[in-house]
Amino acid sequence: MSKDRIIRCITSDGAVMACAADTTDLVYKGARLHLTSPVATAALGRLLTAAAIMGAQLKQDDASVTLRIKGDNSETGAVIAVADSKGNVKGYVQNPDCPTEYYPSGKLNVAKAVGRTGILNVMRDYGTGEPYVGQVQLISGEIAEDITNYYATSEQIPTVCALGVLLDKEDHQVLLAGGLLIQLLPGATEATIDHIEKNVAELEPMTTMLAKGMSMEDICKTALKGFEVEVLDESPLRYACSCSRDKIIDAFVTLKDDEIRALADEKGYAEAICHFCKKKHRFSKAQLEQIIRQKNADTEN
Repeated sequence: MSKDRIIRCITSDGAVMACAADTTDLVYKGARLHLTSPVATAALGRLLTAAAIMGAQLKQDDASVTLRIKGDNSETGAVIAVADSKGNVKGYVQNPDCPTEYYPSGKLNVAKAVGRTGILNVMRDYGTGEPYVGQVQLISGEIAEDITNYYATSEQIPTVCALGVLLDKEDHQVLLAGGLLIQLLPGATEATIDHIEKNVAELEPMTTMLAKGMSMEDICKTALKGFEVEVLDESPLRYACSCSRDKIIDAFVTLKDDEIRALADEKGYAEAICHFCKKKHRFSKAQLEQIIRQKNADTEN
């Protein structure tokens, strides 16, 4: 049973919002599923955590957010994470076994692997038509700074984002993962801003706070020290994929008849593998023909 959860708090004067998430289990599952190298684990874990936090801010039941980072000359290739408003999170790295390099301090050099320049895409789909798409240039490739820059540039919301993934030094398994987002709301005064800046300067790294056993409430209250804090909501998080056979068939029917038939290999079946969960969906030639017949029947009607 996953212990991952997210909590959102607000100051009683409505000036500052803080959101803290423990994503240890879901990042562990994502890394195991995709067999990621240490630096790819860190990159994927940070982006999964950012997506989880941004997904929790969506109000609509069918809403989701997709984050895609593609750095120039990136070793990881594209890193993608998707989260919905119900706490379901998934993602993958294009090159999961990319080489791992370290800073002299011993910390993983995520920026080198992801790319210090490139693009961060944010797509919010509210399930009611065209999704909202935002795009900003990467400013560091360390991901947390890039999320901060996205909010400042694309949404004009002063934001501080902290993301952390701690790996075992021997076997590189995920030990801890989590994130914190602090945002100034329209009611923030100069005094409030100064106070939050002081709090942020004193904050320990996210994984340090988790290692100390601090709860999500503890972390939010530390970030908002000196303010009266109210809990807005909290919810569980999990690594979960929504892929299905029906969704793959929906993709198939967008193809021409001959293109659908050509999906079958020399063994006589088509196989679709989900990027997010690695699940394999197989279709025999007879099943492909059935899809073609149904597609054509639907077109005639």
